[in-house]
Amino acid sequence: MRVAAIQLNSQHDKELNIKVAIESVAAAAQVGARFVLLPEYVDYLGTKAGAAEAAETEDGPAHTAFSEAARTNNVWLHCGSIRVGAPDGRAFNTSVVFRPDGSVAARYKKTHLFDVNIPDGVSYRESETVAPGDELVTCDVEDWRVGLSICYDLRFPELYRCLTLAGAELLVVPAAFTFYTGRDHWEVLLRARAIESQSYVLAAGQVGTHIADGGVTARTNGRSMLIDPWGTVLACASDTPDIVFGELDQSRLETVRAEVPSLSNRRPHVYANA
Repeated sequence: MRVAAIQLNSQHDKELNIKVAIESVAAAAQVGARFVLLPEYVDYLGTKAGAAEAAETEDGPAHTAFSEAARTNNVWLHCGSIRVGAPDGRAFNTSVVFRPDGSVAARYKKTHLFDVNIPDGVSYRESETVAPGDELVTCDVEDWRVGLSICYDLRFPELYRCLTLAGAELLVVPAAFTFYTGRDHWEVLLRARAIESQSYVLAAGQVGTHIADGGVTARTNGRSMLIDPWGTVLACASDTPDIVFGELDQSRLETVRAEVPSLSNRRPHVYANA
């Protein structure tokens, strides 16, 4: 299956962000992509107040637009993530996977929220505006079982082990990874998740600068990529908005899992005593 990861520079204009994303989906489809991944917060990157306004219902404008884009381009479309209103007034950071007919195949709400102080002078408190999800999600895309995650989830290997035990063969990571952490950790973590899960990993990132509260400029890492089950980087984006492509090969996955049978050599009864 041919896949594509779309790297964008989303800003504070939700309508324009969606328009640019959909144009990129069409470009990926034109060169044969069957599964297309967009980055985290594809709908809006800006102030907290603007993010709250950008939140929508499960049948809101972003949902409608991406559903139509999947149908029009006859692709499986993973919207990266968009904001969906939560009962407590915050929003869920939500991934939606659309089938080629535009129907919803799966939804996933980000499990781990990015509450950190970065030495570049920017503090992040995702939990102030985002509510965490509490369900791990896989879905079937043609002949592949896909495990869903979002950005900061990448630092929690137990999530990916659970997805792998649920049958995942392709792990997807839409992200808006900070430049400060991303330059040292992004590729290392993605390759580690591929190696330990013996699965393909497809990651789509935001790239460039974004204006946050108080006029502070935040910078995202980019470097969207496809990694094979051996941990080899098959494709990597530039440091600008871009699209990366690659092919998933079932025989390659089966070979890696047979040559180094770490998944079948697990000893869960030992781990239960930890």
